[in-house]
Amino acid sequence: MSEGKLQDRVAVVTGAGQGIGEGVARLYAAEGAQVAVVDINQEAAQAVADSIVADGGQAVAVVCDVGNRASVDEAAATVVEQLGVIDILVSNAGVTRPAMLWKMTDDEWNMVLDTHLGGSFYWLQAVAGGMREQKYGRIIFTTSAAGIIGTIGQINYSVAKAGLLGMTRSAARELADSKITVNAIAPAASTPMTEVIRTDERFKDTYLQSIPLKRWAEPDEVAASYLFLATEEAGYLTGQCLSVDGGRVMVR
Repeated sequence: MSEGKLQDRVAVVTGAGQGIGEGVARLYAAEGAQVAVVDINQEAAQAVADSIVADGGQAVAVVCDVGNRASVDEAAATVVEQLGVIDILVSNAGVTRPAMLWKMTDDEWNMVLDTHLGGSFYWLQAVAGGMREQKYGRIIFTTSAAGIIGTIGQINYSVAKAGLLGMTRSAARELADSKITVNAIAPAASTPMTEVIRTDERFKDTYLQSIPLKRWAEPDEVAASYLFLATEEAGYLTGQCLSVDGGRVMVR
């Protein structure tokens, strides 16, 4: 039996208890990686990890509130202790708190930015040391079309996702000398986070019409792009944002 594309790599996937994160965790494990299934929901993380192990893969569940630096540092230390130095980080955990800008509260603003931007930065710092020491790493952030073209009713989400693009490009420049690549993916997938805009009569037709392929991707389809960016084949690709969105955001 041939080795997988990520054989023996240690991968952290945040927000892996469901949706895209779950799909990425499962695919990475199928390709030979030892996967830390990181999620704030312990039961969800454990269920995914147990399922991966039952299928013959290697995975551990790690509980983490990505918006809390102490929680991230503790989770990262746990992963290193149980699996070894982290080779791949997929920073995917996210939340939404929709509201028009004139109605948005400080709590709604801070929750989204703390989770997406703060959480990604905390995990970036947590893995950078080990990756720099071993002169190897793959870092992938999950952004969104909202961070590229904006949105209505989620200015907090758009700002956070746009910030991740800046984080991607800056980190790619700073870490390039250590042979660490940093990229982002902007997906459009059928997940719990997109349920409202996919199903609510007020939004679903408008959003679907904005996708040239006229459908939402399944998490497994999107996961394939995360696999590519984590492999050796993507070693000369850094500082980029890959829009896996059915054509919603074209080259600009």
